[in-house]
Amino acid sequence: MTSFRIRRLGPDDAAALVQVAHDETDFTGEPPSPPLTPDAARAYLSDPGVWHWHAEDAGGDPVGFLLAYVHRRRHGEPLDVMFEEIGVRRAWRRQGVGRALVDALHTQMRERGIGSVWVAADSEEARAFYEACGYELDDLQGVILSRAVQTDTPG
Repeated sequence: MTSFRIRRLGPDDAAALVQVAHDETDFTGEPPSPPLTPDAARAYLSDPGVWHWHAEDAGGDPVGFLLAYVHRRRHGEPLDVMFEEIGVRRAWRRQGVGRALVDALHTQMRERGIGSVWVAADSEEARAFYEACGYELDDLQGVILSRAVQTDTPG
């Protein structure tokens, strides 16, 4: 197995976000995303509700990432986690990178006393991965809808 390390990104890791945005297709199969500005990246990585990890090779280059958000709830348990996104470079798949990133998420949740996490699987492959990590299919409560809202300020 190729060696890698998992670390949670901090406010000074904007360059790592730029690299992942540039190589988006290799991680997720999606077209490249425009990277955040340095100030926006610092704000993103400083937000305590944003949990962003990278798996890095021996040279410190990202080979995988996981993004999750902590949500406050209006009832029941006070916090839960939305597991937003995971990506692993094609050459690094099936080497334990994705599983190690999910384990880092679960460890952080245990340390913070958060017992509930949810994720939306957008393919059968994703669903199989999440189920292999112990996730179970919930009864759907509806469908996901989205809308763009015009803002007065950029970003």
